[in-house]
Amino acid sequence: MIWTRRDFFKGALLTGGASFASAGVGLYSYAIEPCRIKQTDYVLNSKKWPEDMGPLTIAAAGDFHVGCPSVDLTALDGIVDRLNALSADIIFLLGDFLIKGVRGGTYVPPEPIAEKLSRLKAPLGVVAVLGNHDWWRDGRGMWKALEKVGIQVLENSAVPVLRNTKTFWVAGLADDTTRTPDIKKALAGVKDDAPVIMLSHDPAPFVNMVDRPVITLCGHTHGGQVAIPFIGPIIIPGRAPMKYAYGHIEEEGRDMIVTSGLGTSILPVRFNRRPEIMKITLSSPSAISRGALI
Repeated sequence: MIWTRRDFFKGALLTGGASFASAGVGLYSYAIEPCRIKQTDYVLNSKKWPEDMGPLTIAAAGDFHVGCPSVDLTALDGIVDRLNALSADIIFLLGDFLIKGVRGGTYVPPEPIAEKLSRLKAPLGVVAVLGNHDWWRDGRGMWKALEKVGIQVLENSAVPVLRNTKTFWVAGLADDTTRTPDIKKALAGVKDDAPVIMLSHDPAPFVNMVDRPVITLCGHTHGGQVAIPFIGPIIIPGRAPMKYAYGHIEEEGRDMIVTSGLGTSILPVRFNRRPEIMKITLSSPSAISRGALI
């Protein structure tokens, strides 16, 4: 094959264009998308949520990884403001407040993180679980710092929440990577038939989840952190199946929502999987049919 000058310049243009596009994607995934926090809204109409309880609004976020390039303490202030702006009844924090091993990151200890999170306000309080990065770095310290500012931390335990004259329970599991999640133990303290909301940093325990919880809320996966268009994430951390990577998962009458989280781990990039905060509304189907929730 004989190449003309035109062929040479055409090939060079195509090669250069591909390189430029690759560089653009790389820049976007490092400098832009990790900072573009979105709000994702879910409405779950569940028979497990009593009609007389009325709709419950939840604000939830996870995988803060404070100290990664896209989430410093200033950015955390903005995240707190956005969660407060949801005016939710209760706020859930799904673990991994700390970082370990993210490139370009600077470790931030538990105390200043908890100080920022102390500004979170909801009528029914703020409840958290811890994640694998927390335990790899300073799980006990993170736990202590959160509880010092009034944020309840759960690990294989549950607490009742009184709303007007009705009670529901919030249960929390231990991290699946570094600890031992125990669903039976987490629910052992639930002595009545009131509804239960389950928190788990990692979605892996959902494989063995019992029917009792109205919803299980999780983080850990970052939604894959990088999701190929029309294909989805290539890999997620831990032992959870790929179908648990992100979003609302319904399985055998059980419901789980997995957030894409806020920060980054290992590589400080995101592509096609923006960071997010979540607003979740729980209601009973009968309340919807009666016009209690629009």
